[in-house]
Amino acid sequence: MNTFGKLKSIQGNNLKIEIDEELSLDRIRKYSNGKTPTIELNIDDGRKISPDQRKKAYALIGDIADWSGFKFVEEAPQYMKLQYYLETGSVNFSLSNCSVSKANEYITFLIDFCFENDIPFATKTWDMLPNDYAMQLRCLRYRKCCICGNHADVAHFETVGTGRNRKQIDHSNYHFMALCRTHHTEQHKTGIMTFLQKYHIKPIKLDDEDIKKLHIGG
Repeated sequence: MNTFGKLKSIQGNNLKIEIDEELSLDRIRKYSNGKTPTIELNIDDGRKISPDQRKKAYALIGDIADWSGFKFVEEAPQYMKLQYYLETGSVNFSLSNCSVSKANEYITFLIDFCFENDIPFATKTWDMLPNDYAMQLRCLRYRKCCICGNHADVAHFETVGTGRNRKQIDHSNYHFMALCRTHHTEQHKTGIMTFLQKYHIKPIKLDDEDIKKLHIGG
């Protein structure tokens, strides 16, 4: 069992930690076999996997476990590592002490696995995923809203104009993002800049090859 939080204060040997999600005593007893659990405090030194990276990896694995119906908590992490080893040829590693780059590589693999298999993300998982170029490109490719993860359409940052034939537009001059109907409607109602500032998203520009692969304007 892994949970994450932030260290708020230290008074002698007493630490005050604010965890990211609520825990029940019943759940703690379940994973500690009824015993008082031992807690390990890891301080991120910037060289090895960070707590934030570890949190993202386990959240993604949790979503995969819910989707696939694994009966035991231990099954999903082991299965996903095996998949990763088979697909990448990577050597054995541990999420407890691997490098930052290895953690990023594995998280990318997990995100792609979820997209490729249409695995639903829990809200808390989706909210912690990076909103960068690679993520926007994934959302466009798999037609998932970059805000909520629901089924999406391709949205233009620049106004296309009423009555224009989208098949005759030079799409290389435009920026794109994937938005569900609800958020696409909100974009038009609130105005594009207000919308982007609210959700902290950045539409991306695509080259001709990506436009063709993503079937935009075709």
